[in-house]
Amino acid sequence: MGFVRLGLLRLDRRFLTVVAVSLAWAFLVAGAFYRLVGGAGGHSRAASLKQVVVATRALPAGSVVERGSVALRGVPENLFPPGAFSKLEEVWERPVTSDIQAEEPVVASRVAAKGSGAGLGPLIPPGMRAVSVRVNDVVGVAGFVLPGMRVDVLVTGKPPARGDTDTETQTVLQNITVLSAGQSIQNDGRSQPVVVPVVTLLVTPAGAEALTLANNEGKIQLVLRNSTDVTVVATGGRKLHELYAGGPSESVEPQQRRALARRAPSSVPTPTTATPPAEPAPPAIPVPAAPDPDRMIVINGKVQKVEVFGRQGESK
Repeated sequence: MGFVRLGLLRLDRRFLTVVAVSLAWAFLVAGAFYRLVGGAGGHSRAASLKQVVVATRALPAGSVVERGSVALRGVPENLFPPGAFSKLEEVWERPVTSDIQAEEPVVASRVAAKGSGAGLGPLIPPGMRAVSVRVNDVVGVAGFVLPGMRVDVLVTGKPPARGDTDTETQTVLQNITVLSAGQSIQNDGRSQPVVVPVVTLLVTPAGAEALTLANNEGKIQLVLRNSTDVTVVATGGRKLHELYAGGPSESVEPQQRRALARRAPSSVPTPTTATPPAEPAPPAIPVPAAPDPDRMIVINGKVQKVEVFGRQGESK
């Protein structure tokens, strides 16, 4: 019995030693982790925060920033957005030029100067113009021309002082931004086709002149294009007679057709009709020379006279 008790006592001591060592390591690891977490938290709390103005609700383009539509939020100074505002009074009564979502920082590129008005005016960049044109279901591409899209403008008419009365279609403006469709200056996101009587386009001053002249002197047509396609294509236009028989082939590019039309007549090959070779002329039949007429010398005293007789004996 004494031997058994001694063995159990030794076993208990070993178990207690292992438990004690394990607890010690656990405390050491927990202390180190707490220090790391506490240090990081203290550093985060020590980081300085900067106030930034954010929208408390969605602000559509054309609206004005009201006092209750913005608020201040604290962000780390290194995450402060470029062009953002840190005071509410800096953005009050400013027109919104681009949609601002809720909780999105208000930056200078999304708002216009204070006092510049509301609606379409603040959406026009400096140096540009907004021109409205009347459209119908066909001209407005069946209602699919919505604000923010890009279009080309075509005009159809009869060019003056060209010596002909042929109707011609030309592309006068390309890659033009649609500012508004009807009374709407923003897209509702559903892209539903709506037929509107007026479309407002953003153009340069020269483009405004061309668009106004085209709208008054001819018939315009809007052509919808991909907003990511900014390529300006040089086109030569199309005349009415080219769409029917007798005009240039459809496979020939307009530029080539115009180049051919401007070429000098001498440089354009003239088609010739093959003619059969002429038949050789028959050989000439020699005509025998007429025989010499008969002559007679008549002497009358001192006078001599020569008489000539024809083939049948007649004198001449």
